[in-house]
Parts: sequence; C-alpha cells; structure tokens
Amino acid sequence: MKNLDIDWLAGNTEIIVHPLQPYSDLVVYFLDELSGILRKQAIQEKLPDVQSLAFWCRKSHILKLKEKANNHNSLGRGLVFHITPSNVPVNFAFSFFFGLLSGNANIVRVPSKDFHQVNLICHAVKMLFEKPEYMTLKESNALIRYGHNQEITDSLSKKADMRVIWGGDGTIAQIRKSPLKAKAGEIVFADRFSLGILDSDAVLRTSEAECTQLARYFYNDTYLMDQNACSTPHLLLWLGKEKEAAQEKFWKAVFLEAQKYNLEPIKVVDKYTDLCIAAMKNSSGIKKITQWENLLYTIDMDMLPEDICTLRGRFGMFYQYALKNLQELAPFIQERVQTLLYYGLDAQELMNFVLNNHLQGIDRIVPFGNSLDMDVFWDGYDIVGQLSRNICFK
Repeated sequence: MKNLDIDWLAGNTEIIVHPLQPYSDLVVYFLDELSGILRKQAIQEKLPDVQSLAFWCRKSHILKLKEKANNHNSLGRGLVFHITPSNVPVNFAFSFFFGLLSGNANIVRVPSKDFHQVNLICHAVKMLFEKPEYMTLKESNALIRYGHNQEITDSLSKKADMRVIWGGDGTIAQIRKSPLKAKAGEIVFADRFSLGILDSDAVLRTSEAECTQLARYFYNDTYLMDQNACSTPHLLLWLGKEKEAAQEKFWKAVFLEAQKYNLEPIKVVDKYTDLCIAAMKNSSGIKKITQWENLLYTIDMDMLPEDICTLRGRFGMFYQYALKNLQELAPFIQERVQTLLYYGLDAQELMNFVLNNHLQGIDRIVPFGNSLDMDVFWDGYDIVGQLSRNICFK
C-alpha cells in the first residue's frame, strides 16, 4: 500500500503474504547476519540497547528458543500489523523479530520520534533486504513510520491477520477504533508496573565488589531507559532485619554508579516536578525523602497505597517500603503488575508466593540485571505461539 503520508524505511510497499514455519532457516540466517552488523555498530557507537538486541538475535540464541518451542506443525497466521511504543527505541525490532520467528509477513510501525537507534536498525535491515537470498523477506515485510493518522491505521488493520499493540491504555483504546477482519486476532501489551524485592541481610553481606555489581545491574534495569520500560522497577521492597543499613549501603552504590547517567536539565526539572506531585498525592504515606544530589531521589513509604501502580518515578526517582513479611505484599498485586525482580531471595519461594496466592499479576520473576531481557514469553503470552497457527492432522 503506497501512501504519501507513510515513510517506508525498509521492505516492500506491497506486502506479499506467504506464511513460513516458525523458526525457519531463512529467518534464523537473516537475524544472525543482522546481529553481526548491529553488534559492530553498537560497540562503536556505545549503544547498549542495540548491543543487547544484537546479542538476542544471534543464531545460537534463536536456536535455543527453537529447541524449547513446539511449532513443528505450524505456520505463520499471515500478515501481522505491529504498533510499537514511542518511548523505547529498540522495542519495534523485538516485535518485528517475533513476527518473523512465528513465520509471518509483517508491517511494523516504528516510533515517530527520531531515535538514532531506530534509524540504525532500519538501515541495517534495508541493506540485508537487498541481498538476493533475502528477497522473500523483503517482499513480505515493511518497517514504516507515520504520525497520528486514523485512515492509515484503519487500512493496515483491515489487511492484518494479527495485530500487536505496545503502548499505554490510551493508545490501545485509540488503535482499537480501527476494526480488524472477523477472524483476525490481537495481542496487547498495555500499561504495566514492575517492582523489586531485596533481602537486606543479603545486601549487607555483599563485598564492595558485589555491591557495586548489584548497583550496576540496578542501573541497567532503570536508568538506561529513563525508567520508561514496562519491566523497570519503580518500587523497591525490603525484607530482613537490618533494612535501614542495607538501604544506605545499596543506594550509596547506586548513586556512585549513576554518575555516568546523562542527566539533562529538562530531566532534572521533570523529576523534581514529579517529586513535588508525589509528595502532595502521597503525603500521608511518605515517611522520608532523600535526595542524592540530582541523580537519585528515594521516597520511603510507611504505608503503601491501595494501587501501588501509582508509585512511578523517572530519571532516577524510586519508592521503597519495608515489608514485615512476603505475605504482606499479596493484597497489592493486581493484574497490571508485570515483573518482580529480586536479590537475596529464592526464586522458587517467590514463584510459590504467586501460585499459592492465586495472584492475577506478576508474569516474570527475574534477578536484578535481567529486567530488560526480552523473551518470546512476555506479559504472560507465548508470543510466537500466539502469532502462529497449529495445523491438526490424524
């Protein structure tokens, strides 16, 4: 579909749909070659998010995913229309990869904001599409950019066999005004909230090097994306006896790690504004606010609000609360809670906490440092499975 209001960044203007089997050799080779290109550029330009993306799509990792999958009698559903978030530069590429790995043709709407990472990735994809061996992929895929245009969204939605939406609740509501075909399906990644839990005794036992590493993990989970990622923890919960001493040790290490953060003046203003608003909204629950210069704000809560998903920070602002025990957390876990990060606790104990309390929220339980690790299982979805169709035979 040609349209003067669409910027075609890579791929074909007229999509040809010919479903492949999930994890086809063609896609595996394409992604591995893309990985090599992106890895070199990411290292040269010091782009950690692109480097992580390149590491994810290398052949060895994709083949491990293939081994775990059960897609032997499956094909892609057809054409997938992806609407990706505007605030996370590389998310569109992961969504594109999921569509490829599940055997589909794809139209991916990339962020309208002019991110360098987006342009770099699209250019690399466009280069590979020009190689004869990837002509089939070029014919069946497109990376596009367009502004808020209901007519374009309507047209692409009508053509889609599946639609994947990443965005806030408002974005999803707006996109859903564009109808799908009767048999078409949809996967939605809506507003989510994530939190972390630490054992204070375990933190106090860390050596200086171990505590520095923990702080580095936390920095990567949070500051790298300005706390915009859905899996970034905004609220830290503390268990154990010596909570205050552990908090002091941890935040001191985080503050030192955050010295490398690019804290632009606009971020300082926005963060301070957020702090003032938070102080007014949660005045009855805030016990103490600590400012580590402009790089780090911590807000100690002596009680949690009914909706903990309102406790959000940006650019280095975090809430924390001392738990009496793990069970105290259960009433606060709602369906919008996505990732639970942990340090010093047993993962199986946390899994049992979710299962035994029949919680609607918490779809991921991962150690600190793994917040941004994308997987084919996300928000409780088997994404490749959802985007492919199983063919039954007897």
